[in-house]
Amino acid sequence: MYNSRTSILLAAVVLFSPLARAQHAPATLVASEQPQEMLAAQIRTQGFACDKSLGAARDKKRSRPDYVVWVLKCSNATYRIARAPDMAAKIERVR
Repeated sequence: MYNSRTSILLAAVVLFSPLARAQHAPATLVASEQPQEMLAAQIRTQGFACDKSLGAARDKKRSRPDYVVWVLKCSNATYRIARAPDMAAKIERVR
């Protein structure tokens, strides 16, 4: 009886280990993405135009815990983007 439990446990570990690795793979891809690309994609989904993202810088004076402010420079405009968890970004065109 002890051997069958051990065999079942070992089979479960071997069977489900590829699934555990597959769940962590997308997080690695997202972490390697540039902030400027991520911010440009977000403002596009909210209806703003950003033809080509040129750079992004965090605004440390306006940022707070759980409220991060970025300045995104696009080829056609510059935006100030305030992001809070689980909310749409507040976007302001600077120039």
